[in-house]
Amino acid sequence: MSRLDPRTKLALQAGFAAAVFAHTTPRGLATATVLVAVAVFSVGVSPVALLRPYVFLTPFLVVGPAFAAARLGEPWLVPGDAVGPALASYRTLLLLAVGALYVRTTPVRESEAAVQRLVPGRAGRLLGVALGLVFRFLPLIRRELRATRAAMRLRLGAERPLADRMRLLTATSLVRTLRRADRLADALRVRCLAWNPTLPRLRFGPADAVGLGVAAGLVALAVLPATGG
Repeated sequence: MSRLDPRTKLALQAGFAAAVFAHTTPRGLATATVLVAVAVFSVGVSPVALLRPYVFLTPFLVVGPAFAAARLGEPWLVPGDAVGPALASYRTLLLLAVGALYVRTTPVRESEAAVQRLVPGRAGRLLGVALGLVFRFLPLIRRELRATRAAMRLRLGAERPLADRMRLLTATSLVRTLRRADRLADALRVRCLAWNPTLPRLRFGPADAVGLGVAAGLVALAVLPATGG
């Protein structure tokens, strides 16, 4: 997957998303799981390491099915009502894995180039620059959050009430993030950030033909239920 053109990867993501939203049955999601497993194996990364940045979403994926099955009276629990939300949560997990694969295997500059090739004109250039800034700035924000939490633990901040910890973490992280944004803006000006920078050349190869064929097949699978109904 890492050798594919970024435009092919985007097409695969779109086709996969369409397919999993059209086929929400356990059989359909099982097939989607096989496809994701093949993609992860081709990249050679651990699924745990791939999804670790999204661990904060785990409570939301678990609470949804539990909340759907819970009742305020007799019967207190209806397991059958949790099936649909559980499948939806698992579908979200698969989509996160596919997105994480793209981020891990695609350099930022190639993503910028792909967006500018797909969206013509000034809108594409603006989206490409915005995408590059987001991909470069989000890791910095996460780093600031980790540094703030580490500093709070060293200063026994964990012994404070939860409300105080949240207030300190939010305020401190916001101040540090704004300072980081100012430094990033200065660095971009120093490096003469261009409105239309020279981006890497993108070329489709033999592997992309297979990838685009798979993407087209996934879109066809997504359309089949609609045409059949």
